Amino acid sequence: MAVALPDMMTAIEISTPGGPEVLLPCQRPVPVPREGEVLVKVAAAGVNRPDVVQRMGLYPAPPGASDLPGLEISGTVVAIGSGVESEHLGQKVCALVAGGGYAEYSIARADVCWPVPPSLPMEEAAAIPETLMTVWHNVFERGYARDGETILVHGGTSGIGTMAIKLGKLFGLEVIVTCGSAEKCAAALAIGADHAIDYKASDFVEEVGKITGGKGVHLVLDMVAGSYVPRNLKCLREDGRHVTIAVQGGLVAEINMAQVMSRRLTLTGSTLRPRSNEFKGLLAQEIYENVWPDVVEGRLRPEMARSFPLVEAAAAHRLMESGNFVGKIILLA
Repeated sequence: MAVALPDMMTAIEISTPGGPEVLLPCQRPVPVPREGEVLVKVAAAGVNRPDVVQRMGLYPAPPGASDLPGLEISGTVVAIGSGVESEHLGQKVCALVAGGGYAEYSIARADVCWPVPPSLPMEEAAAIPETLMTVWHNVFERGYARDGETILVHGGTSGIGTMAIKLGKLFGLEVIVTCGSAEKCAAALAIGADHAIDYKASDFVEEVGKITGGKGVHLVLDMVAGSYVPRNLKCLREDGRHVTIAVQGGLVAEINMAQVMSRRLTLTGSTLRPRSNEFKGLLAQEIYENVWPDVVEGRLRPEMARSFPLVEAAAAHRLMESGNFVGKIILLA
């Protein structure tokens, strides 16, 4: 069924690189879906750390992507491009997008849309795509995590951290997290972490040694980099894997390569946004087959922090930069 669409929409643009105040409402033309794409009337959009870095002028959108921030959305498909089957029209979906999520309408690739089950609120659906795809790819595909292994996750109460806890427990991992306060450690334990270390009150390397009986963890999911990398390597057991997904602590790390060789450690990492459409489509399909049934049945839900109206995106970014939250921050369109 065809839906009458407006010519213009409200969106949040980055007026100039800078602080949260540079996020300003504007009027933009409603985008038109191209081949393989759908147009989604946005119900909600996730707020993620890459949005903050883009706002600061340090993470430009990839070629061909919208210059608007926003990497994940939920909503209703209201128009389709060529090559997209008509049954997508009217479907409630959530999706990873390459940009443009902070708007009333957003373009998504049809093959990276997941159907939202009736039991899942649209606000929660918008909190899933970016974290689920990031954690699944880096923990299970790049990190080769297996049932019964132990993982160390930094930033345990962030959107990524909370998803890593929940997905890790769902697939049989023992999960150790680091957090910046006793209150956040308590929150991480309540979410499902097996152990939570207050990195401001104790040395996480020593604590991991105590928890694992000196054996170390099989895998580290690192979003800090910098000076954390050599410390992370001390937490790994032989044949351990170190996966970096962000560099909040710095781009450069000094490591002992003799240690890497003698203990047969694997260092890898990835960023999702610049990957090809083909890769994202295959990743979305793999998650749909292996994880989406747990979403449908209610066994996997995102941890929710707070929601803001779309026009209050600046306030959402202030909260993210404060660090005073647990889980995902959402914008409601």
